[in-house]
Amino acid sequence: MKKFLVLSLCLLLCVSFLFCAKKKEEAPKQAAAPEPGSIIEVLSADGHYTTLVSALTAAGLADTLKSAGPFTVFAPPDSVFAKLPPGTVESLMQDVPTLKTILLYHVIPMKVMAADIATTPKYTTLLGDTLKVMTMADGKVMVNDANVVNADVPAKNGVIHSIDKVLQPPPKKAEPAPAKAHAKKTGKK
Repeated sequence: MKKFLVLSLCLLLCVSFLFCAKKKEEAPKQAAAPEPGSIIEVLSADGHYTTLVSALTAAGLADTLKSAGPFTVFAPPDSVFAKLPPGTVESLMQDVPTLKTILLYHVIPMKVMAADIATTPKYTTLLGDTLKVMTMADGKVMVNDANVVNADVPAKNGVIHSIDKVLQPPPKKAEPAPAKAHAKKTGKK
């Protein structure tokens, strides 16, 4: 009887093992998540950034954001551009130097995740000016006066943070006028 019990237990273990192995084989294999595309590809595929992608293309910056990077882009979606005064976007598309200046101010030439922002308050943009970034007490992230509404969207050459405003570069300081030489009239020849 003892032999029968041991044999039954062994048989039960073998059947259980085979059943589990078969279930493991039958389990559907999950496909590995595809690697995200470049920043431009991710923005284009999203469908909420058509104005930004058009502006980047018009300004000649699309190829830059397809390159190796890494970059961080603070990306206003179409809904933000729609809030600008009528004609603003169209006017900027015609004024490529100004458009390029504004867009370069939205890009940092390094990958900055939302968690990194808490430790570094300023970043230099591709324009060469500084963006002030901060993590608020409620955990929200701000860039200058814009709120980050969707952080850490991955791209193969960096990261995208969706923001609720178009960032405005600081005004350029006027160059001081050259000092005029004042001729002194002394009456002497």
